[in-house]
Amino acid sequence: MQANYGSLSRNFSRVFGKTIERYSLLLKIERAKELVEYGGMNLSEIAYSLGYQNPSALSKQFKKETGMSLREYQKLGITRRIPLDKI
Repeated sequence: MQANYGSLSRNFSRVFGKTIERYSLLLKIERAKELVEYGGMNLSEIAYSLGYQNPSALSKQFKKETGMSLREYQKLGITRRIPLDKI
């Protein structure tokens, strides 16, 4: 049985209360937080590893979702991640 994207998307939204795209974005934001906390990559490397075309695009989206820049998050030095099963 094959489902088309529209049907899959509607079912996903109904079950999880958000679109596939929104869920994917939230996962990327949480992964960015994780990579910042590990400290092994600079912000450009994090952006590219998450599929962003440039660090600015990640920074803009991160600020929109969290209310702070990646650098501000990095300076906090504390874990403020959302568990993946809570996204």
